[in-house]
Amino acid sequence: MKLQLYYKLLMVHVVLAFGVYIFRPLALAYFLFITVFFGYKIFMVSKKYKTFYVLLACAYMVGIEVFLRMNGGTIAYEAIKYLVIVFIILGLISNSFSNKALIYVLYILLLIPGIFVAVTDMGFQTDIRRAVAFNLSGPVCLGVTAIYCFKRSLSLNQIKIVLLALLLPLVSTTVYLFLYTPNLQEVITSTSSNFQASGGFGPNQVATVLGLGLFAVTARFFMSRETRYHKLFDLFILGAMGFRALGTLSRGGVITAVIMILFFVAVYYVKVNLKTKFKIKFSLIVFLLIVLSVWLISSIQTSGFLDKRYANQDAAGREKEDLTTGRVDLLAFELGEFMKNPFLGIGVGKVKEVRLNETGVEAASHNEMSRIIAEHGLLGVFAFLILLLTPLVFRITNKSNLFFYSFYLFWLLTINHSAMRIAAPAFIYGLCLLNISYDDRR
Repeated sequence: MKLQLYYKLLMVHVVLAFGVYIFRPLALAYFLFITVFFGYKIFMVSKKYKTFYVLLACAYMVGIEVFLRMNGGTIAYEAIKYLVIVFIILGLISNSFSNKALIYVLYILLLIPGIFVAVTDMGFQTDIRRAVAFNLSGPVCLGVTAIYCFKRSLSLNQIKIVLLALLLPLVSTTVYLFLYTPNLQEVITSTSSNFQASGGFGPNQVATVLGLGLFAVTARFFMSRETRYHKLFDLFILGAMGFRALGTLSRGGVITAVIMILFFVAVYYVKVNLKTKFKIKFSLIVFLLIVLSVWLISSIQTSGFLDKRYANQDAAGREKEDLTTGRVDLLAFELGEFMKNPFLGIGVGKVKEVRLNETGVEAASHNEMSRIIAEHGLLGVFAFLILLLTPLVFRITNKSNLFFYSFYLFWLLTINHSAMRIAAPAFIYGLCLLNISYDDRR
C-alpha cells in the first residue's frame, strides 16, 4: 500500500473517532455503510482476488467490532460474527474449500447436539435463540473461518494489508478512548480493571483488541522498508495504543500481545538474511525504549496502580490471593458440571443459568475450553481437540506462515481469559491456517 493512501486512511479513522464521539448515531450509520461496501466488493471482485478481499473485509470488521459495540453501532450484539460468516460464505460460493478442511465441518457438527440438550432441558419458554446465538456464534464463526482459510494462499504483501485493515479501526478505538477519558488519573482509583478508561465498555475486550493492534503495528514496524520517519510514526501509534491498553488495567490482552510479539520477532529473525538481522537488532533497541517509556508514563498516569495490578497487588500494596480474579472458580465449576454430565453436557447456554441456580452468582464464562466441555460433554472435548491439534499438524507439513505461532497463541490465550465474546479469536485462528507465499517484492 502506498504511504500516501496509508496516511489518508489513518486520518479518516481519526476523524471517525471524533465524529462518533460527537454524534453517537454515526456509529450505526458507519456500520451499515461498511457492511454494504465490503459485501459489494466481495461479490464483484474476480475469483483470483476473492480470498484476499474476503479476509480483508473480515479483518476490518473484527478490528472495528469493539468500537461499534461501545457506541451501540450494530443492529445486533453478535452482528460482526454474523457478518464474518456471511462474508466467508460469499467467498465459498465462488471458491470452494480444501477436502482436508472437512475436519472443521465435523467440529461444527459436534456442537449441534448441545442445542437439543438445551432445548429439552430449558423448555420452549426459555429464550433458546439468545442462548444459542451468544454461545455458539463465536465457535461457528471460528469453524467457518477455518474451513475457508485452510491451505489457502496469500502473498506476504496481502497478509500485511489484511493486518493493516485490522489495525485501522483500532486507531479509531484508541483516539475515542483519549476523547472519552483524556485524564486517566481522574478515573483510576484502584487496581481493578477500569470501565471508564475503556470507553465505558468491557476492559477485557478493549484490552484484547488493542493488544491485537499492538501486534499488528509491531509487525508493520519490524517488516517495514520505509524511511526512519515513517517507522517512527508507527512507533507513535504503538505508544498511544499501548498506553490506552495498559490504562484499562486488564492484563490478559496486553500479556497476550507481548507473547505474540515475542514469537513473531523470534520467527522473523530466524527467517531473514544477515543484513536484515542487523536492522532488526537496531529496531529492537528503539522498540524496547518506546515500550519502557510507555510503561513509565502509564505508571505515572495511573498513580502507580498499574504496577500494583501487574504485581497482583491491591490498592494498598497487599498481594491478592487469586491471581486470576475469580477465573479459577469459574473454571472449576464448569469442569465440575462436565463431570456430572460427561456425555452430552448440560446444553448450550446452560452454564450461566446453572451457576446462578446453584451458587447465586451470575457470571459468564471466561474460558472457552471449559465452557465447551461443560455444555457439550465428550463431544465438546473432541471438538476442542480438533481446534487445538489441527493447526499443529498442519504446521508440520507447511511452515510458510510467518505469523503462525502468534496467531495460534492469540486464539489459545484469548479463549482462556476472555472466551469468545468477540470475533477476534475466531478470525485470527483461521489466519494461522493460511499458506503465505514470499514471491511478492513490493
